Amino acid sequence: MLRTKKRLILCLSLLAMNLAFIWGNSLLPGHISGAFSDWVKNILSAIFPLRPNHAGGGGLLRKLAHFTEFTCLGLILSWLARMLREKKWEHLLFPLAAGILAAATDETIQIFVPNRGPALKDVGIDTAGVLLGIVIIYLIQHFKNRRK
Repeated sequence: MLRTKKRLILCLSLLAMNLAFIWGNSLLPGHISGAFSDWVKNILSAIFPLRPNHAGGGGLLRKLAHFTEFTCLGLILSWLARMLREKKWEHLLFPLAAGILAAATDETIQIFVPNRGPALKDVGIDTAGVLLGIVIIYLIQHFKNRRK
């Protein structure tokens, strides 16, 4: 992938913003995080009506948010790896390792936040999101190369 100074700065800026968003949300106390999730759930329920008397959904929404945040992280890390790494296996290994490290850091932050706690399941969900981002970039690059 072509590396220019502008692309590298853009990629690193997106990476910093993505990590700030992920870790910033982890720094929110449990009651604030829960209230925000409920607010988003209410908005989504207005757009996509659920069955009457449908309980729950906030936990699923949080897991989907984790997955989506880390899919974005996987996309950014893959883009960065393709600009900085020359060997093909590094295009996969670097973003995966960095994504797992970011997920573990995210859960570690929650140890120190009131009404929050780490969950190994969340690291798995986050890693799956990173993998999806890696696969998307791989497929884009694969189809780009096939056209040439």
